Amino acid sequence: MQQELFASPNALTAGSKNDTTFVNNMKLPIHRWFRFSAGYSAKWVETLLQDYDNLVGVRPTVLDPFAGSGTTLLAASRHGSTAYGWESQPFIYRIARAKVGSAGIDPEELRNAGEQVLLAAGRSTYELREDEHPLLQKCFHGDVLHDLRKLQCAIMSTESRYDPKVDDLLWLAFVGILRPASHVGTAQWQYIQPNKTKSKIVRPFEGFASRMRMIYEDILTEQRHLSAGMYLAFHDARGASTLAQDSVDIVITSPPYANNFDYADATRLEMTFLGQVERWSDLQSIRDSLVHACSQHMTGYDSTAALADTLLDPVRPTLCQIYEDLAAIRMTRGGKKAYHSMIVGYFYDMALVWKNLRGVVRSGGVAHFVVGDSAPYGVYVPVDTFLGELAIAAGFKDYRFVELRRRNTKWRNRKHRVPLKEGVLEVRA
Repeated sequence: MQQELFASPNALTAGSKNDTTFVNNMKLPIHRWFRFSAGYSAKWVETLLQDYDNLVGVRPTVLDPFAGSGTTLLAASRHGSTAYGWESQPFIYRIARAKVGSAGIDPEELRNAGEQVLLAAGRSTYELREDEHPLLQKCFHGDVLHDLRKLQCAIMSTESRYDPKVDDLLWLAFVGILRPASHVGTAQWQYIQPNKTKSKIVRPFEGFASRMRMIYEDILTEQRHLSAGMYLAFHDARGASTLAQDSVDIVITSPPYANNFDYADATRLEMTFLGQVERWSDLQSIRDSLVHACSQHMTGYDSTAALADTLLDPVRPTLCQIYEDLAAIRMTRGGKKAYHSMIVGYFYDMALVWKNLRGVVRSGGVAHFVVGDSAPYGVYVPVDTFLGELAIAAGFKDYRFVELRRRNTKWRNRKHRVPLKEGVLEVRA
């Protein structure tokens, strides 16, 4: 039975090449409320859990240490499994909190709250400030920005009247229309591109009403299927948790990839609108709570100390060579991006994550990590192998990697021509 706790090949490949992306979720109730492109398929999670049930005969307790917008928690609850999730990016944490909280609200209270917000916004005499943030002035036409501020003020004025979970959903409906209401390049979960324009935009009041209808209708159809508890914590997976030892049967997650994607900058438009960040430097405090996966995060990082730590013993020789190669190449490139220290910081952080997970995953449990390899400046980094070896060093038993799709095979506009892959790293305790 121990050997069988690895998922069956059919469970890992039951869907499509999009199992490791969020795209399939945009057709699913609740999941579609906010497109979190750094996610994966909820149906794939349910397939893994059903496979576990077939092998073991019980509903597993689930953990997602990088919960994102809540995909694993929602899929696990629908399956009948108790699920825990950790998320440390504050904006994305609140997205997940709103979606998870929808399981316990009164749909009619939500509908009434949405109607009251629209009435209050329509009657508002709010005067748009002349000193609006320059980024917002670039990203929104004046009349659109004015209506968005009216909606925001109306939502804030209702916060003490309703269930806090209703407040979260009003907030979610609002932040979900910010990018559709912008006339510049602001695709969901992408960096802002003020120099690119689009012809079709969503009017704020209409967009908010449409989002609220979608949320209301999804809750009516889906709420009865969310049968098990979901427990989301604002928590950094690198730090010790309050979960009991040996309390988790299965981990399903996707950590940040070591590919220089900035998870703080990705939501800068929303956080600027909400007043959570004022300038570029404000993003650093958000990055500090995240795994080191982008070069912007590396200012002041002590790579030498990390490389010397025993946590990296299993991968040190190869990692040191990669570090030295990247350190040399960066001096010949414009921007001199700190990929060398980023790679060290990434694996040091992930070693901490494995250490913490081993304390809560029971003996015989299994972790499924959706991961992709990396090649900054064209230097290949064997992410799946490194993560597997770090897991073994943390006390896990063994691992395997199942490739699901190839990446970086269409060379146009690519910065290097190193073939990459994406798949599932399975680790047994």
